[in-house]
Amino acid sequence: MSDILILTHVDHCTPGHLAAVLESRGIGFSVVRVDRGELAGYDLDRPRAVALMGGPMSVNDNLPWIATEIAALKHFIQRDIPLLGHCLGGQLIARALGAAVHRMPYTESGWQTLVRRDQANPNPWLAHVPKEFPMFQWHGDTFDLPVGAQWLLSSPWCPNQGFAWGDKVLALQGHPEMTEALVRDWLRDWSSQLDETQPSQQGVQQMLRDLPTRVAALNQIAEGFYRHWLDLSAIGTPR
Repeated sequence: MSDILILTHVDHCTPGHLAAVLESRGIGFSVVRVDRGELAGYDLDRPRAVALMGGPMSVNDNLPWIATEIAALKHFIQRDIPLLGHCLGGQLIARALGAAVHRMPYTESGWQTLVRRDQANPNPWLAHVPKEFPMFQWHGDTFDLPVGAQWLLSSPWCPNQGFAWGDKVLALQGHPEMTEALVRDWLRDWSSQLDETQPSQQGVQQMLRDLPTRVAALNQIAEGFYRHWLDLSAIGTPR
């Protein structure tokens, strides 16, 4: 076990660039596959920061491990440690905070423009991002805002793209963790699910266009989120 816990739910939704950031800083981390029952028996009082990755399932699916993960998240929230959710991970955080997660009438996929919604009360989670910026998306569910949450981000197809709850919780609907390899792997394995005739979805060629440049810009956005998450955890400072 380590001070950083990353919860994953399927083979193809890895920590991606988050793992690269942690490795570059020499910070150890534990990756737990919740869908394989690996969270059972885990010491929930050990982590000082937790990240949740994505997955193709819905928070509303009748899967026994979802209740286990939501119970763990409630414990982490009570402990007041930094939580950062990516896509399904953001939806799980929303559910743990009592908000609904529901199906959209369409899938949102590809590079979509996010707009900041915190202008009246700028949030430190977004201190590094401009008013508008692209984020990689691939989801058909979305979360409502929990009571007490601050609405942070929206896209043309999904109003609730991100929220903060308190000062240590960030839930995102998109995928800041993407790397070039992850984008290509997803498109190789899952492009049959796309319908580029739908305005909310991009096709394979659109997603691959200028991919190195797009991913490099996304990595900078992600690094700002991860830097703030780590700063809040005080990893590397005396307890």
